[in-house]
Amino acid sequence: MKQERIGHPARPHIDALNAVGYCVVDDLIPLACVRALAQDLDRDFCRTPVSQGPFYGADTVRFGGLLNKSSHVAAFIQQPLILEIVETMLGAWCDTIQLNLTQAIEIRPGAERQVPHRDQDMWRAGAMLPPDHEAEFLVNVMWPFTPYTPDNGSTILWPGSHRRRAEDLIDPSEAVSLAISPGSALLFLGSTLHSGGANRTMAARRGMIVSYSLGWLKPYEIQTLVYPPETARHFSPALARLVGYQVHRPNLGNVDGRCPSHLLHGKRQLGAVDALADAQIELIQAFREQQVKRR
Repeated sequence: MKQERIGHPARPHIDALNAVGYCVVDDLIPLACVRALAQDLDRDFCRTPVSQGPFYGADTVRFGGLLNKSSHVAAFIQQPLILEIVETMLGAWCDTIQLNLTQAIEIRPGAERQVPHRDQDMWRAGAMLPPDHEAEFLVNVMWPFTPYTPDNGSTILWPGSHRRRAEDLIDPSEAVSLAISPGSALLFLGSTLHSGGANRTMAARRGMIVSYSLGWLKPYEIQTLVYPPETARHFSPALARLVGYQVHRPNLGNVDGRCPSHLLHGKRQLGAVDALADAQIELIQAFREQQVKRR
């Protein structure tokens, strides 16, 4: 049903994600908005220590919770075309999508190439499914603040690797690294093999990744801790839902048996209230009809 409602602007990008596992959407956000966001985050880039560990990389800076750091972030998270693409790619596998993380990333001069990986591997559910399954767990959206080039660490991607999920390493000659301008966005699936590139220039590469996942998964960044009720009550209702103040039917992620959105109204409400999907309602109805026939 969702496929029938896809708007024309989204269709080519959805087709590309299905075909090769990634796509670029050009000129999606005005440059003035990108510059304003980058300026808001500049202080955090400068004062955040470099990352530790072989995965993040010693010459990178990363920090999250970006809705707490700039009023401009929400426009990127809720960009309508992006949400349409994400909901189409993930909608078959969940009742609602959620914000998985917001993370600012700086790859400094001299940074080495990151180890190739699939972001969905953070959840072991993928290992429980056959390698040829088509379920997707998340969609990443990379927003450059500075131009991304193959020389300064632009994301490296393996086309078609989302259909080769059993292969942890694929020949580097099959990979691509794209030039992406600020205002444009790189989207890639959680099943797409990728890595951050090496920065062989004298300037840092800065950008932001916004990630969306199935609403029933534990997110990479625990959104409701990063944005507790006293913070999230100032978000729009749609943004509050994205960061986790919503029930994923049936009744998953509730507080005292209710949708956690009630925490945003300043008073905790008691008394469980069902939030059921159509399948559960139909099963309950069939059960009751069966009971009536047996009387």
